[in-house]
Amino acid sequence: MMIKSAEWQKMLAGDPYNAADPALVAARRRCRQIYQTFNSGHPEGDALLEELLGSRGQHCNIHAPFFCDYGCHIHVGENFYANVGCILIDVCEIRIGQNVLLGPNVQIYTAGHPIAVAPRIAGEEFGKPVQIGDNVWIGGGSILCPGVSVGDHSVIGAGSVVTRDIPAGVIAVGNPCRVLRAMTDEELAGV
Repeated sequence: MMIKSAEWQKMLAGDPYNAADPALVAARRRCRQIYQTFNSGHPEGDALLEELLGSRGQHCNIHAPFFCDYGCHIHVGENFYANVGCILIDVCEIRIGQNVLLGPNVQIYTAGHPIAVAPRIAGEEFGKPVQIGDNVWIGGGSILCPGVSVGDHSVIGAGSVVTRDIPAGVIAVGNPCRVLRAMTDEELAGV
């Protein structure tokens, strides 16, 4: 069991913290060892995901390479799919619902750095959790910034940069990502 230091508690709370804290460094090192073994095509890939992630549904399909900071703050629902090259920076929780699809090279960030130069140079960081609802599709190359949420059934177009919350049942695209339109009844059929 990893020791959760005071800096770890500050990190999870979204308060400024020092990422050079020995407990945080050790946890990132452990995470890197697990995902590097997973990315090598190890035959026990499913067991490695079980060890790496905070929680997951029974059907969880992640294609290598896959990268994260801690892993233990990532929670994915049933029928989760992540294509190649996904990066989940999980200094705070990343909660992903059921039936969520991530295209290749999707990046989800919970980590942030101060705008002010002095604390940034000193290594101060902070985090904000990310929440993704059920039945969401996030197109390849999209980036979700710290603190955003994506509502149930929504689609995020490829290459989008999500800087604010996206409501349920919409198609949203662009940089910054904006709602293009509501989904039609036909598109929502079966949910």
